[in-house]
Amino acid sequence: MRVGIGYDVHRLVAERPLVLGGVVVPCEMGLAGHSDADVLVHAVIDALLGAAGQGDIGKHFPDTDEQYKGISSLCLLEKVKAIIRGAGYTVCNLDSIIVAQRPKLAPYIVEMTGNLARMMDVPVSKVNVKATTTEGLGFTGTGDGIAAYAMASLEEG
Repeated sequence: MRVGIGYDVHRLVAERPLVLGGVVVPCEMGLAGHSDADVLVHAVIDALLGAAGQGDIGKHFPDTDEQYKGISSLCLLEKVKAIIRGAGYTVCNLDSIIVAQRPKLAPYIVEMTGNLARMMDVPVSKVNVKATTTEGLGFTGTGDGIAAYAMASLEEG
């Protein structure tokens, strides 16, 4: 059994869609980034790569590479699935949390969970997505950005 931790953060900006877990969430602002800036999927990718001992998202998908400009982070997750399988591992489970003051994310959690499970080829029961606020504290609390944490466990086979 191997375990990895992922963390990501992106700044909120105008005129970008807010994509979290592959779901376009209605919001007046979205996340800035080279890809679709899906902070949840980026944290998941880092957790998976870390558990497999395969570096991080920047190593595999650098923001200096134009082929990743605007790409769906779910497409990157699919590539990561191949990387971890190539290293001899399969996903045991994933737990994650999105840290955002707004918008309310509860209505979108089931779809996010399903997207992650589908892209990793695991049952939905092996994936957990949560959301929380910071009670107005810090950059997430002021609405300047959104953060996400993820923890993944892998097993050989």
